[in-house]
Amino acid sequence: MKKGTIILIAVGAVVLILAVAVFGSYNNLVSLQENVKNEEADISVMLQRRADLIPNLVNTVKEAEKHEENIFSAVLAAREKLANASTTEEKLQADAELDASLKQLQTSILAIAEAYPELELSTESFKGLMDELAGSENRIAVARENYNKAATSYNKKTRTFPSVIIARMFGFEQVTLFETAAENTTVPKVDFAG
Repeated sequence: MKKGTIILIAVGAVVLILAVAVFGSYNNLVSLQENVKNEEADISVMLQRRADLIPNLVNTVKEAEKHEENIFSAVLAAREKLANASTTEEKLQADAELDASLKQLQTSILAIAEAYPELELSTESFKGLMDELAGSENRIAVARENYNKAATSYNKKTRTFPSVIIARMFGFEQVTLFETAAENTTVPKVDFAG
């Protein structure tokens, strides 16, 4: 075999190996990116489910205590903001506001129940709604965790060599993680001495 033919075959083999590596890395990034989108969609479904429960919960509690209008307004405004959020950042902000409002509402409910036991806040309807809300919160926590795992895996892949080269060539951007807002990490204070 001629030396030129051997060199041509070797160059062809190297080009083929590089092409397979590029295609493999690109396809892996696409797969990871689609996984992130799927997990984000799951979070959106869970957030919508929780948002759909809120009017029923608010209406049930409104019957028990009319003077908590500002809390109800904050919850409904946060719910509306979440329903209209389109980007991950908007969803993060709206979700944080809704979490804070719901904590205020739950604290208020506990205070009302303690102060006015005759209102019978322990009706089956209220209990059922609170159970559904708690279930939704648990599902949201799991969905956030799954999203963050997928997003972390994708973000790592877009930053590690050699896939970082492919990520930059084809415009694969880092994605935002769902994080708990600082104000939502404090436990609400319930004071019945008041």
